[in-house]
This record gives sequence, C-alpha cells and structure tokens, in this order.
Amino acid sequence: MSINLSLRSKLAIIFIVTIVGPFLTLAIILPSYFKHLISAETQKLTSGAMNSLSKNIETYLDDLDRLTSLPYYNDDLMQALKITAYQPESSLDDYTKLRTNRSLNGTLPSYLINTRKEILNTLIVTKDGQGHLSTKFNSADLLPNFPFTKQSWYKKALLADGHAAFIGSHDQDYLSGIGINRVFSVARLIKDPDSRQPLAVILADADYRALNQIINEVSFDVNAKIAIMDEDNQLLYTSTNLPDHIMTQLADKKSKISWDNQNYVTLTKKVESAKWNIVVLLSEAEMASKIRWIFIIAVIVSAGGILVTFIVFLYLTRWIVTPFKQINDVMTKARLGNLQARYTLTGKDEISQLGQSLNKMIFQLDDMINREYKTALALKKAEYQALQSQIKPHFLNNVLTGFIGLNQIGETRKLEEAILALSGMLHYILANHPHTTIEQEFDILRGYAMLQKLRFDEKLQIHIYHEKSVGDFQIPKLIIQPLLENAIIHGVEPSHKPCTVEIKAAIHIQEETEFIRIEVRDDGVGFEINSNSSTKQHIGLLNVKARLQMTFTDSVFRIQSRPGYGTTVVITIPIKGVNQ
Repeated sequence: MSINLSLRSKLAIIFIVTIVGPFLTLAIILPSYFKHLISAETQKLTSGAMNSLSKNIETYLDDLDRLTSLPYYNDDLMQALKITAYQPESSLDDYTKLRTNRSLNGTLPSYLINTRKEILNTLIVTKDGQGHLSTKFNSADLLPNFPFTKQSWYKKALLADGHAAFIGSHDQDYLSGIGINRVFSVARLIKDPDSRQPLAVILADADYRALNQIINEVSFDVNAKIAIMDEDNQLLYTSTNLPDHIMTQLADKKSKISWDNQNYVTLTKKVESAKWNIVVLLSEAEMASKIRWIFIIAVIVSAGGILVTFIVFLYLTRWIVTPFKQINDVMTKARLGNLQARYTLTGKDEISQLGQSLNKMIFQLDDMINREYKTALALKKAEYQALQSQIKPHFLNNVLTGFIGLNQIGETRKLEEAILALSGMLHYILANHPHTTIEQEFDILRGYAMLQKLRFDEKLQIHIYHEKSVGDFQIPKLIIQPLLENAIIHGVEPSHKPCTVEIKAAIHIQEETEFIRIEVRDDGVGFEINSNSSTKQHIGLLNVKARLQMTFTDSVFRIQSRPGYGTTVVITIPIKGVNQ
C-alpha cells in the first residue's frame, strides 16, 4: 500500500533520518555505551577486589583450621584425650587425673596466646561430654553442666568426621562472665590415630572484628555494600544494616536488587573452604553518576545541532517547496479549464525551467484542443455508428434465413408471429437511441428467442433471466443480442444434439466492488479460441467487445470455449461506470 506524502513531508522525513537520527543516537546510545563500559569495568575491578578478599578470608580460616589440628601434634594432649575416652574416671589415680587435667586445660592456652587476637578461645569437649576452655578472657568460664553434645556445631563436627567444619554465626551461650557474644568458629572431631575412634571435639571461636578488619584491608573502586553469608545463607557479616527483604533476595541469589528506590547489582564470590559467599552490592546510580557529564554534553551538542539544522531545514524547504506549490496551482487551474493560467518565472534554476516547460505545455494543449476537439468528437461518433451498422445486416440476414425456412415448411401462423416479432425488433433497432436498459434489451432478446425457437423447435431451449435490481441500468443497444445470435448460429446450429442457451444478468461482488455481470452460455459445439478461423467466424463478438470498450472503459469482455462443451461469454461492468 503506497502512502501519498507531500514534498515537505518527504524532506522532513529525510531531515529526521539523516540529521535528527544521528544526533539522537549520539545523545542516547553513546552515554548508554559508556555506562555499560564503565559498569563492566567497575564490576571487573570489584571482582578482583573480591578475589583478594576471598583469599584473605581463606588465610584467616586456615589459621583456625590449624588451631583445631594442634592436638595431633602434642603427645601429652592426645594421651589425655585417650585416657578420658577409654578409662572411667574412677579407675584413675590422682597423679593421672592431675596430669590429664593439666594437659587439657594448660596446653592449648599456650598456643592460643600466639595466634591472632581475633581468635577468642578454644573449647575441647571430651567423649564424656566435659568441656575444657582455653580463652583470652580472664573472667570467662564454662557454664556448669552445659549440654555440649546437643549443640549444632558439635553435631556438625561429628558429621565432618575429622575434617574441619566451619560454623557460621552463633552465640557463645556456653560461657559465663563475659555476656553472650556472636562469633564464627571452626570445629573438628579429634580421632585416635591408631584406632580411628572419636576422642573429642575441638571448637575455635573468632570475633567478627576479624572480618571487618579483613574487609577494610581491601579497597573497592566504588562505595560498595558487603555481606558474607554462610553455607546455610545465614548472615555472617555486613558492612551496613540490611533489612530482612534484602537478606531474602541475597539468599535467593538475585542478580539485581532494589532498595530505598535504588537499584543494585550483586556480585558473588564463594569462599571454597568454608562454602561461604561474599556478596557485594554495587549501586547503579553511583556508576551512572560517573558518566552523567558525558550525557549532559551529548544532550547539549545534540540539541544545539538539531536547532541549527532545523532553521536551515525551514529555509531550504520554503525555497524548494514554494515554487512547486505555485506550479501545482497553475496545473490545477489548467485542469479545471483555465488554459490561460501561467507560472511566473523567477531565476534560471531547474524549477524555473520546469515552470517554463509547464507554460509551453498549457499553450500547446490549448491550441490542440481548439484545432482538434470538434474533429475528434465527430470521428468518435462516426466510429460508433459504423459499429452499429456493421451488426444490423448480419442480424437481418440470419433472421430472414429463418423466415425462408418457416415458409418452406408451410408454418404460416408461426411465420406471421415471427414477422410481428421482427417488426417490433426493427422498430427497437431503428429508434434513434444508442443506449437502452437491461430490461428493454432482455425484452428484445425474448422476441428474438421466439423467432429462433420457431426455427429450431425442440433442438433449442433458451432461458432468459435478470435480477430486478439491474433492470434499470443502461447499456449500449444490441450489446447482448449478437451474443445470443452467435451462440445459436455457431454453437447450436452445427450441433447434432438438443442444446440450451442461458442468458442472465445479476449483481456480482468481488473484493468489495459491485459489478453488473452479464453471462451468455451455450452447450453447443464450442470452438478453439486461439484458432484464426474461429476469430474470423465470430466477428460479431469482436464488434460487441469494441462497442463495450467505447462505452465502459473499465468493463471486461471474456470468452471461454472448448470444442464439444460449448461457449460462455461473460461481461462485467463496474456499477460506478453505469449510467442509471
């Protein structure tokens, strides 16, 4: 489907595509590109910082891991653990009890003094459920009869079966004298090296200040929010207070999070040894602020460029379009009959040359009309009359031949009826009216059919019908009768079997357009359409087609024929071209 646009509209489209488009691209796409570039670079730098942070945490956890392995390197401590595991306390002498207690309560403190200050204490829970504490707090002590074996960290150590079990955030609820602190720990099941039987569980607690110190040692390129989650997605550490719904999204590993009307991109790094996750939240607004000045400059440059080019565009379009509008006005006046209208020439450019050519064309058109108009009308009228006269002798010859046949067989009554029918037809034909209605033409067809019926008797059946709605439409006179005549002479007469001719006219709708459809169909001998001899025999059809085209230029005249099956002639005329 084509779209009609004015020249100014086309120039505006070109202006938008070639000028506004690139400027808008500069103002929108370029900042977006830099935003993506800076965002990717920031995430890359942050990822490097997270790797460094992960290694520092891994190193710190290794210290805790080594601390829980110390019993294996001290023979006295291992001997004490075996005694408590294999021998009941009632069977021990006082010296053995003293030495065992000294090993359990005095060996680890000496090691604890030399560790990091954030490692607060170690706790050994022997197989009999008794706890032995080594701490940096003088006032700290174990709660009496504390159920160590029922604690989650104790069970987790048993499941680790001698390997380090990293315990997430939990309370030191087994201590008294220092209040309840939140710590993270490493626990390990101590086994007998010989029998591989469990001897005790050792727990090393570390202060959260250790994580804060480790994180502060790593510098991020932006103001990032940092959280550390344990393997159960419980919060171990956060650099700022995070609401519960944010913690839920972090636990679900969302790649983007909205908080306080800001969007954050999350980067995650796993601490493999402890299966912890370091999560860094990067503010998209902060990253976008780094390129805001690029966006501002791009908008200013684009707006200024569009304004300047728009002013130039207005000037150029007026310079180009105005002469074309004047030329169009002159052509409109000429089309409406004012052949004295002329375009006023200004300058010698291509538009002025076009205007000069228009003036010459109007002058020549005016001269041609004055010289040839009357001659052309007279020629068209003579051609129309010649086509009509070409049909009349042919028609009369065929009818008179039928009269001779009736006379020879002595059908005087039928001959009389035929002569009266012929008289009415001649009156109709000789009337000085080149057009008639479909209803009048069909009445003549019925009279003609009666004449041919008298001649062919049972060999010929003729059915004539038209819809009432098309009866008043005007068509050229004798435009259908030659078709019926042609069907009888060239289709029915040569046939050795009875034949039927149908003539009908009706409204036909195709692609939402209404047509008058006139169809003449016979089941006679038919003919080969592409044959030259057939074309010469059916000169009447060619005359009908020529007259139809002279009256209705949009009409269609179509012939379908096949030897042995008959012939169909279809005329379609758009209703908009029919005079009612």
